[in-house]
Amino acid sequence: MTKGNSAALAATSPNAMMALPAVGNLDAYIAAVHRLPMLSAEQEGELSRRYRDAGDLDAAREMVLSHLRLVVSIARQYLGYGLPHADLIQEGNIGLMKAVKRFDPDRGVRLVSFALHWIRAEIHEYILKNWRTVKVATTKAQRKLFFNLRSRKPGPQALTAAEVGAIARDLNVREKDVIEMETRLGGQDVALDPSIDDGEESYSPIAWLAAPHAEPMQVLESRDRDRLQSEGIATALAALDARSRRIIETRWLKDESDGGTLTLHELADEFGVSAERIRQIEAKALQKMKGALADYV
Repeated sequence: MTKGNSAALAATSPNAMMALPAVGNLDAYIAAVHRLPMLSAEQEGELSRRYRDAGDLDAAREMVLSHLRLVVSIARQYLGYGLPHADLIQEGNIGLMKAVKRFDPDRGVRLVSFALHWIRAEIHEYILKNWRTVKVATTKAQRKLFFNLRSRKPGPQALTAAEVGAIARDLNVREKDVIEMETRLGGQDVALDPSIDDGEESYSPIAWLAAPHAEPMQVLESRDRDRLQSEGIATALAALDARSRRIIETRWLKDESDGGTLTLHELADEFGVSAERIRQIEAKALQKMKGALADYV
């Protein structure tokens, strides 16, 4: 995070850099952004118009720099999810830059109010993608509960029916959604294959997973493949005349233990025809076998 922030800060205007010392860790970064001057309403309006009307990137940088402390403050509110503060700040900074890009000074609202939504949205998205391997919030109601349920619970104990109803009414969600999200947030991660210290025979969760070779579709495919290799090929060969069967067997079905395969020229010498004629007979025989094997595929 510090490298990315350092690169972004190095691209700022000289006046802004005078107020910002070199940063080497998160604490130094937070201290540095709190020393950056804040913009007045007039300065903010002028900078935003310069960026909107003329694409002045220096103006955009000054607006971003002056609001970095806001991102730090918002990111601190999400530390309870166990994700690095630096990563939360970095995601929030992305939201801040998106807000600056879309900000319209003529709407009569300050950038700080407009940017709140974009900063939180970016942090929310990051938390939902990284908090657990399995996503816990995919609908609008679940997202609302994910980010509000903890703060509304009166204590660590399970919610009572009355508390569930009250939270559901306040957040305008269903009671079943409140109960489901409380269960998800309160669940603990379980190791699939934990170490066993007592030496006794026991079963870990991984023991209940199906083995790959026991998956029903794979079992059926394996059974069909074995049937094709034995019964199907034997039936297809039986439909060929003796010369065609000899060519197919010596060209495709022999291995080193059986003396190896024969070339077209070797078979041509055996049958007293040209190598091209052997190739034609082989192609015709393979086509005929393909038709005979259709019932086994």
